[in-house]
Amino acid sequence: MADGTDKEKSCIFCQIVKGNAPCYRIYEDDLSLAILDVNPFSRGHCLVIPKRHVPWWHELTDDENASLFKAAKVVAEKMMTVLAPDFVCMYARGRRIPHTHIFLVPTYKGDILDRFFNALELFQESPPQLAALREGSCMEDVAERLREANLAKKPKEQE
Repeated sequence: MADGTDKEKSCIFCQIVKGNAPCYRIYEDDLSLAILDVNPFSRGHCLVIPKRHVPWWHELTDDENASLFKAAKVVAEKMMTVLAPDFVCMYARGRRIPHTHIFLVPTYKGDILDRFFNALELFQESPPQLAALREGSCMEDVAERLREANLAKKPKEQE
């Protein structure tokens, strides 16, 4: 939180990092903090956040990104040891609360998250619009575009 903008001042995660809002701290290092989610999907559901206010994980510095994913790994290993889930589901968000956060959710066969992802995978396999994305020409086109992307240049859609 370098400049204390209004967005940072109103961000619950920034307030947690500063110690101005309560949380259940699980792990932290110089750049990242892992806390229990106050609206858990399962027992032990955690959020891993950067200490600096950054809306999207791909906008983090390389050091922040490494710290964030290292912290996620440490916490996931703790979850596996203590809670013994089938696996720890991980996904990154930042839309509802515009401060990067990685969800770490201990997941068990048949629980709500397992059922959600099973349904999502079935959906992914069925609609014709998504089936077209699996065609070789489409896959090769997007693979080539991603391999050749010049990160200093904006995507054509944004120009």
